[in-house]
Amino acid sequence: MRHNKKFNHLSRTKAHRDALLANMTISLILHKRIFTTLAKAKALRVYAEPLINRAKEDTMSNRRLVFSYLQSKEAVKELFQEIAQKIADRPGGYTRILKTGNRLGDNAKTCFIELVDYNEAMLKGKKDTKAKTTRRSRKKAAAPAAAEAAATEAPAAE
Repeated sequence: MRHNKKFNHLSRTKAHRDALLANMTISLILHKRIFTTLAKAKALRVYAEPLINRAKEDTMSNRRLVFSYLQSKEAVKELFQEIAQKIADRPGGYTRILKTGNRLGDNAKTCFIELVDYNEAMLKGKKDTKAKTTRRSRKKAAAPAAAEAAATEAPAAE
């Protein structure tokens, strides 16, 4: 039976895949955004998000566990000191994948994977939202409102 064998092997051996994902996680933590293929980004999200979730609680055991995966003191320090403060109230979904089209050489699907709380452009854009617009006619909605306004003004004028 092949239960629980649904992850992407990325055409690599187990050791090579673990090294690839650990190095990509270190780059994501240090640079906050990396450019890669869509398949690698989806595999990286599954690998990195549990490690980022560990950083919410800064204990020695969590630091040692994350270090056993990453083997990088700088990345662990950055994760537990700076990233943990920004994600403290977020219940999950620490990364965002933005598709960027296909690569010229081999037509592979490419994308950005980034930490959600570090994209300043999207955080600013979320605050400045426009009023809701519609393409439908508002004559029907405006006509009863105008009749109501005229009805309430008429007794006041007398």
